Amino acid sequence: MTHAKRTLGALLLFLAVPALVATGCSKRKEGSGSSKTSESGSGSGQTAPSGGGIVKVDGSSTVFLISQAVAEEFQRAGKGDVTVGASGTGGGFKKFCRGELDVSGASRPIKTEEAETCKSAGIDYIELAVAYDGLAVVVNKAADWVDNLTVAELKKMWEPEAADKITNWSQIRDGWPDKKLVLFGPGTDSGTYDYFTQAIVGKEHSSRGDYTSNEDDNVLVTGVAGDPGALGFFGYAYFKENQDKLKVVPIDGGNGPVTPSEQTVNDGTYQPLSRPIFIYVSTKALAKGNVQAFVEFYLEHAKELAADVGYIALPDDIYTLVKKRYADKTTGSVFSGGSQVGVTFEGLMKAEHAGEAKSN
Repeated sequence: MTHAKRTLGALLLFLAVPALVATGCSKRKEGSGSSKTSESGSGSGQTAPSGGGIVKVDGSSTVFLISQAVAEEFQRAGKGDVTVGASGTGGGFKKFCRGELDVSGASRPIKTEEAETCKSAGIDYIELAVAYDGLAVVVNKAADWVDNLTVAELKKMWEPEAADKITNWSQIRDGWPDKKLVLFGPGTDSGTYDYFTQAIVGKEHSSRGDYTSNEDDNVLVTGVAGDPGALGFFGYAYFKENQDKLKVVPIDGGNGPVTPSEQTVNDGTYQPLSRPIFIYVSTKALAKGNVQAFVEFYLEHAKELAADVGYIALPDDIYTLVKKRYADKTTGSVFSGGSQVGVTFEGLMKAEHAGEAKSN
């Protein structure tokens, strides 16, 4: 059974039993809203690294699936205790920059203002990419009139000016039915929301406000699956795990419609909705043995576990550069302030590495 499938089963259990602590066998669970949390205990009897207590992880609901899988395997190996939350990328950075977290998951790069907040608080960090993701645009299975969407059509649906005006599918494309358009998407603390608005609307954190939002992607899945006129977006793994309930929409970014998949995200043809996803690690936290052990375990197993929960692994040479970035304790971001569409992550990483080699 894959990690992603166990996550859905654990969700049902979490809803019935709000506080569940794993002992001996970790449980992965997701709650509603912005409070998804997984707690793993060291149940194998092996000695955990000394110092630090519980490793605290929070942030992106997209990265949550990978972090939870890593925490489960970390626990299974008897290496320590980990809690994993999903308050959204923005919510995670708020906690991270207050010194409340050891590791923060992020589905877009840290913003300039977030970096400044961390700096003011004396929080240095290492940015580590862990996988690729393609944002899946999905509709209800009954929406047989939708075979693709252009970026311009998505913008028409989601831009701020569309609020209370673009409310029907017939307004999107001639010939589409006179059926109410019902939109679902991540909340404004979500990095997925930030990246989508940058890529589609042209400005990060800019969209209509009259849509159903939630930081829990499973809530969005349920919403789209339950309304014939619904459309939503979230990380590819959530579509992949729920493809029996949803219909994914190929997106035309200018070169014809492309469906998100491991291949199209990895080769860069699914544009503009492909992106790397990250963890950010506090350098202060790395002084604790258990945090150091967890991050090293994360990087060692990211390729396998990212694929296991439905995301796309980075190329091996990029994982090598990411591990070097961690080993060298290179702080800061390779990006320049938040979501950047069309920037090649491989290019940024290799340029950084080349710059370091040249300076040496």
